[in-house]
Amino acid sequence: MHRRGRGVAAALLAATAVLGVVGAPGAVAAAPDGGGAARQAQAWLPQPTGPYPVGTTTLHLTDPSREFRWKPGKPRELMISFWYPTARPATGRERAPYMERSAADHFGSAGSVGQSDYGFEPGRTDWAGVRTHARTDAPALPGGKRPVVLYSAGFGDPRTWGTGLVEDLASRGYVVVTVDHTYDASEVAFPNGDLATSVFPELLGKPDLDLADVLRTSLQTRVDDTRFVLDQLPGLCRDPKLPAGLAASLDLDRIGMVGHSAGGSTALQAMHDDPRIAAAVDMDGQLHFPGPDGHTGVVLTDVAAKGLTRPFLLMGTREEDSGDYHHQPGWDALWQHSTGWHADVTLDGSRHASYTDAQSLLPQLARQGAITPEQLGKDLGEVRPERAVLATRTYVASFFDRWLRGHDDHLLDGPSPRFPEMEYAE
Repeated sequence: MHRRGRGVAAALLAATAVLGVVGAPGAVAAAPDGGGAARQAQAWLPQPTGPYPVGTTTLHLTDPSREFRWKPGKPRELMISFWYPTARPATGRERAPYMERSAADHFGSAGSVGQSDYGFEPGRTDWAGVRTHARTDAPALPGGKRPVVLYSAGFGDPRTWGTGLVEDLASRGYVVVTVDHTYDASEVAFPNGDLATSVFPELLGKPDLDLADVLRTSLQTRVDDTRFVLDQLPGLCRDPKLPAGLAASLDLDRIGMVGHSAGGSTALQAMHDDPRIAAAVDMDGQLHFPGPDGHTGVVLTDVAAKGLTRPFLLMGTREEDSGDYHHQPGWDALWQHSTGWHADVTLDGSRHASYTDAQSLLPQLARQGAITPEQLGKDLGEVRPERAVLATRTYVASFFDRWLRGHDDHLLDGPSPRFPEMEYAE
């Protein structure tokens, strides 16, 4: 179900053999320990391209009916964020931080899932200093109800790792809800100061680990998280903590979902399981598990085996185990079993992380010595960063505009001269 990762996530996934810029930078800050020549790298996200300024807010949710399998004894807790159109752009310190301080410190530390996955040098990046373009707790822009899009990050990734895409969708008039899958994500910061870190490094050390079981459990948990969030959205009008007008702007009759890697697998499986999701995009998330021994064979996910009756878009990369549906057993099965509209594109020169914020942030870190050129190539391939970002944003927006708004720009009808790096599968 997941593309192979790196570090801790890689050890879980690679063992299966089948899974898997505009803006002003701030000054380089001194390293936290005050050490002499060591300086922390800084980075910034590309500017959203839509006509609307963006607001954001976070919400803590608790599902008393569920526990997490590997953390029994407490109800399932989630952090979600909303990204939505607002009236006035953020300036200066109004711009929401990319990560909460405790989450940022852990994400950049040695041995975190994030650091292991992407290979940047521990402690060399000021993750807490990265800013979004969104204004914290801004009132929602009046103007009626807006389509809602859920976002699910990859295996081991925090919900923030797709902020560039999410902000762009919000600037185009969508309300986007990002979901942190607690104990899967590298870390999740809660309002009471608790930091829930990924269980996968601990699971990896168990000699009797059943990798296929871990991946199946992860997918089911993510789908359950998604459906729980959908259950909560209608009642948000009674939550006094939300910014003015936000709950009233949610059009719960027009819901889509997009995800990267395991998040893409989640988007398609959640759409299969829940009729509230009308359309979904899978960015490089596989739809098959390893066989019972955890290494050989192919077991299809439920959505791949049964297909979909609603629209979906597959977006592949040039990883060895990716490509279009002809090269992936799970995607091929989904393609053959589906009766709804569907399309498949592959970003030439890309790697698995090219559909995430890694594509815009990591090249900046490389220029400041916080990640090696060799590691950068492994993470992102040879595609030009600005073209990868533009293509990702444009194709995802085109898909949701078509199926949630009824505005078809025909980009997804076939190969496009505007994006020669996007190969369209027939």
